[in-house]
Order: sequence, then C-alpha cells, then structure tokens
Amino acid sequence: MKSSLLTMSLSLLLVSGVSSALLAYVYSLTKDPIAQANNQKKIDALSQVLPEFNNEPIAECYKIPSDGDSLTCYIGKKDDEIVGIAIETYTNIAFGGHFSVIVGFKPDGTIYNTMILEHKETPGLGDKTDKEKSDWSNQFNDKDPNVFKLKVKKDGGDVDAITAATISSRAYCDAVSRAYNSFIQYVKPTLQ
Repeated sequence: MKSSLLTMSLSLLLVSGVSSALLAYVYSLTKDPIAQANNQKKIDALSQVLPEFNNEPIAECYKIPSDGDSLTCYIGKKDDEIVGIAIETYTNIAFGGHFSVIVGFKPDGTIYNTMILEHKETPGLGDKTDKEKSDWSNQFNDKDPNVFKLKVKKDGGDVDAITAATISSRAYCDAVSRAYNSFIQYVKPTLQ
C-alpha cells in the first residue's frame, strides 16, 4: 500500500496528539509534588538562615527593589515579634554565571547566616561557597556589614577568599552586599 501525504500527515498528527496528551498528564501528576518539594526546600533554607521563628515567612513574603530588579524578602517572627529577615538574592558575576543566595539578617542589620540556594560553580573550587562543601560562608555569620566590608581582602574588604576561587568569593560577596543594601534601604526603615 502506497503512503500518501494525507496518511502520513494524519499519522504524524495522531502521534503528536497522543504525545501532547501524555505530557500534559505527566505534568498534572508532578506539578504539585514539585511545588511542595520546592516549598520545603525554601522552608529548610529559611530555618537555617533565620533565628527560630513560629510564623510562616513564605506566606508573608514580599518583593523589594534591587538594582533595577527585585529580591524576595521573608520576615521571621516568634510570637508576633520580628526575630529576623531573610532576603533571597543573587549575583551574575560568578564563574559559573548566575547563583542564588539567601541571607538572614537580625532586625539590627547584622548577618545571622547565609546559604547558597543554587549555583553552577566549579566542583572542588567555587562550590566551596556551598555549606555542604565547606564552612567558608560561616565567616559572614554575626557580622555587621557597616563594619565588616563585604569584599574579598584582595579588593580591600574583610572576606577571606576561597583559594583558587576568588571570582566565586567575589560573587558571593556581591550577592550578600546586594541583599544588605536592599535591607538597609527598604526593610530596616519599616522595622522602626
């Protein structure tokens, strides 16, 4: 039997339709579990970068301006008293490009803790910014950025760079600095 353009087109249309329906079905099955996993990841990150809280910071998050873009701000409260503010920030100057950091601040602006959310830095070098790989980022804990310069020492700051990963170290400082600048300008005035 000879194939005609019509039968080939109908076969292609049928295969495309079935494939699209299957993709839509799989998407509908995985959409909620993926959203729940992402939400849990964010809750875990917030519990690491904020002092103990008993509210739902994700439900109360809002956007704040930053260099022509915006950052997400989470308020941690314990019994209706603000105990910390977490800001989800980023940088685009890392060796691997874009990476995201979440920075937790005490209400006075002191850094409580920081944590990488996502990165593409070189394994064994720049990925040491990640707490799972090293404790390098702990040097930001309990530091007041008014006094502690958020730059690597090579650039006149107070941050010890990761050996052979100065670009990643600079990028981390850039992300933390971006969060701090937005905190000072848009969040701290609302806390008083």
